[in-house]
Amino acid sequence: MFQFDGRVVLVTGGSRGIGRACCEVFARQGATVVVNYVKNEEAARATAQAITASGGRSDVARFDVADSSAVDGAVDILIKRHGRIDVLIANAGIVTDNLLGRLKDADFDALWATNVRGAVACARAVSKSMMRARWGRIVFVSSVVGEMGNAGQTAYAATKAALFGAAKSIARELASRNVTANVVAPGFIDTDMTVAFTEEQREEMLQGVPLGRTGTGAEVAAACVYLASDEAAYVTGQVLRVNGGMYV
Repeated sequence: MFQFDGRVVLVTGGSRGIGRACCEVFARQGATVVVNYVKNEEAARATAQAITASGGRSDVARFDVADSSAVDGAVDILIKRHGRIDVLIANAGIVTDNLLGRLKDADFDALWATNVRGAVACARAVSKSMMRARWGRIVFVSSVVGEMGNAGQTAYAATKAALFGAAKSIARELASRNVTANVVAPGFIDTDMTVAFTEEQREEMLQGVPLGRTGTGAEVAAACVYLASDEAAYVTGQVLRVNGGMYV
């Protein structure tokens, strides 16, 4: 179950956090995993090396998802190198918090460029190969904040909410070619960002999580693996929430 032998998986923002967890889990399931990064080459190569050291297959690709031309060029190179891209995990994202009255247009534009336009650009680029193959899986990594909102995160929440509509539309467009599009919406997950929280902040967040703990990157990755699998062939246009009951 959930085998990816012979499949090629592109994970954007794959050098750390949820992205790295996705890379490692897909590799264990037999996929060739392409680790995308934009700045931290050391972390990306460390991820790739960990995969190969465990007997898996990996590649590294540097491009900024916010640059559509760079996305198109990189995807073309990857398809020539590997023959195709079967699965896209659009995980790359940035966070900038500010109260509404202090929200700057430049910050909103940067969030939109990476979190939304970048995810859609990647989906557009890989969709051509997927349609030709008549098989493909597109998974957007959103956030519980996109559904429930959060003070100080108006712009971030808007970008994460936009992914729901994008995935549903893509799902309708590509269904006839056996290409699915879905969303994973994580809640309070242990990542580099949440590690920086104070103990008081963590306790406050956990009060809103019925399961009473933070989630792990591996738990989010497991949801991505399911949606990308043959077993999820009849699942498209859906949101899979991995949030410990934080939003139901």
